[in-house]
Amino acid sequence: MRGYAGSVRILHVSDCYLPRLGGIEVQVADLIRMQREAGHEVEVATATPGEPLPGVHRIVARLPFDLPVHPFGTGHLLRLMAARRPDVVHVHAGAVSPFAWMGARAAVRAGLPAVVTVHSMWDPVTRGLYRGLRLLFEWQRWGLVGTAVSEAAARPIRAVAGRGVPVHVVSNGLDVSGWRPAEPVRPMPDGGEADGGETEAVPTGGAGVHVVAVGRLAPRKQPVRLLRLLKDARAQVPPEVPLRATVVGDGPARAQMERYLRNNGMTGWVSLPGRYSRDQIRELLASADVFVAPAPRESFGLAALEARAAGVPVVARAQSGVADFVHPGKEGLLGRSFEDLVASVARLARDRGLRESIAAHNRRTEPVASSWPAVLEGFDRCYEQARTTKR
Repeated sequence: MRGYAGSVRILHVSDCYLPRLGGIEVQVADLIRMQREAGHEVEVATATPGEPLPGVHRIVARLPFDLPVHPFGTGHLLRLMAARRPDVVHVHAGAVSPFAWMGARAAVRAGLPAVVTVHSMWDPVTRGLYRGLRLLFEWQRWGLVGTAVSEAAARPIRAVAGRGVPVHVVSNGLDVSGWRPAEPVRPMPDGGEADGGETEAVPTGGAGVHVVAVGRLAPRKQPVRLLRLLKDARAQVPPEVPLRATVVGDGPARAQMERYLRNNGMTGWVSLPGRYSRDQIRELLASADVFVAPAPRESFGLAALEARAAGVPVVARAQSGVADFVHPGKEGLLGRSFEDLVASVARLARDRGLRESIAAHNRRTEPVASSWPAVLEGFDRCYEQARTTKR
């Protein structure tokens, strides 16, 4: 890292961390692992209870439902920072993250450089909350350096923070090579290969068009609306085109989704297999023809990025963070409305040539901005800017 000699001491602060397995928790854990592999000294402070882990400081209060909040977190964090003396404090916040913002406040009081990554999309209510906190605490004067995971997520933060807080876009990280499909070569009719033995690899899978979605089945993700999207798309696809769908994930909306499938006669072609491991998702994507990420307020869309890296055409909202790595007609199709998404899924289901051209593009090209080397370099620049601000 520029400006530092040798390894850097980094303290991450996050409300939620392992053993919880949400998007922020997994991304922070992967970032810590990659920074350690790069030679840095990395620790994390969290309000999430759990078993002891190397370099993990659990600042936990006994609260109902194991809420990742501590009423005296700032004091605990100040003492931890005084003891560990990190070169930089990296705070990870969702929409509302009391413990994370205590970490930002503690870093400012300790005179330490601080970078704040916002992993969520600020909706109008959240923007109003942070405007109020800005008036109350004047956090725009703390010398923070902000990052967001996409341009869509960065815009509302910049609108609230103003010129006092630089807000950069640093993508979520992905081991891109780990998602690249291992595709068998389709043999020629005579059992041989094409001239010169160079036949384009064609992914194999089950019969018909396979539509896949992956995510937590929570009301804010609108999973029942996803099922309606599939139902409406099926109505726009000729009956002779077989269509099947797999919606991976678990959560409180699962029972409602199961009722919707039964009431609409969709149980024969839409399955809800539950939560999958990364290896299982990788195997599923090898048989997918279309990936759908319909949430309008998706700050990034890691599952969609995994699908794009695996070579699958992606259908998503143009207003979401997915638009950073999916461009219409190249990596997939984007829509500004529910009806646009329905039409896009139906179009890909009907048009095999379009599906295969997008899939071939996705297999040939990598989403470089989301590779770990690019992500680590992006954070290095933010750490240096935060350090310079503190001089």
